Amino acid sequence: MTMKLLVTGGAGFIGSTFIRYILGAREDIQVVNLDCLTYAGNLKNLSDVSTDSRYSFYQGDITSHQDVAHCLSQGIDTVINFAAETHVDRSILDSSAFVRTNVEGVQVLLETCRREKISRFIQVSTDEIYGSLDEAGRFTEESPYAPNSPYAASKAAADLLARSYHKTYGMDIRVTRCCNNYGGYQFPEKLIPLMVLNALENRPLPVYGDGLNARDWIHVEDHCRALECVMMKGQSGRIYNIGSDQEKQNLDVIYQILEILGKSRDLIQFVADRPGHDRRYAIDATRLRRELGWEPKTSFEEGLAETVQWYTQNTEWVEDVRSGSYLSYYQQMYENRDKTLNSL
Repeated sequence: MTMKLLVTGGAGFIGSTFIRYILGAREDIQVVNLDCLTYAGNLKNLSDVSTDSRYSFYQGDITSHQDVAHCLSQGIDTVINFAAETHVDRSILDSSAFVRTNVEGVQVLLETCRREKISRFIQVSTDEIYGSLDEAGRFTEESPYAPNSPYAASKAAADLLARSYHKTYGMDIRVTRCCNNYGGYQFPEKLIPLMVLNALENRPLPVYGDGLNARDWIHVEDHCRALECVMMKGQSGRIYNIGSDQEKQNLDVIYQILEILGKSRDLIQFVADRPGHDRRYAIDATRLRRELGWEPKTSFEEGLAETVQWYTQNTEWVEDVRSGSYLSYYQQMYENRDKTLNSL
């Protein structure tokens, strides 16, 4: 039997990778992609599947009941929500878009799914809802909420809304919380693509604080395989942490990028730390591994090398992104970063 998915935010980095992955991995899947095409949404991410008869695109907003209802009327079985404002720096400067999309948008999705009796809803969340892990150990699904940025707070609120719709209405809702993703097609505001593209142009590589903030890194395709496991085999009302046990300090990631590109560490420029910068994240994905049988396939070293190569080879995609809204944003957020954040 064919399953029909509504993928929200499917023109973004993780959403588009999931669509390409799931259509390639399963013949019994059809996908409707709902995306409002903000600055980080790019239909060129989906050029490989744009002519696939199992794929269709609708430009719309998850905060619109009309847009969501229109897509759900296409015989949807499962909704998987990637749609979100995600960049912490932007949430610090102005949180309004984050509350609108990440909180109000999720409420609209949940309520419309409830009314339309949609079988399954998957909320794609983040490890940032747990806050900063300063001591040894890892976040489990039972770790308390302690978000430290407006972005993280908005995602925590969405998780709680999803939980409430499961508890109150008995909806089949599953929540995933993933660590830092990387790979091709990632918008160049995030650490790895920003550092790669700056290094290629011999621009300064801005590093917050001392650069020793640590993150667990996962290749985006490993994340997508985990989401497939949760969708096909997960339990209603369950939370699943997604992590690959590949914790790296930011500075070490940057050193590896420079080594791959044959660039000097002199390009590194330490800048004032951002407000509320979490020191460390580390994810315990034992539940996902034991209950659903998922394992990551890509080592960080292999995945990083492939990612750097992707950005060096896909110059047309990079230039297309930089010719749009990214260029002015880049100049504001990275060339004038100290002035911007110090004015808060």
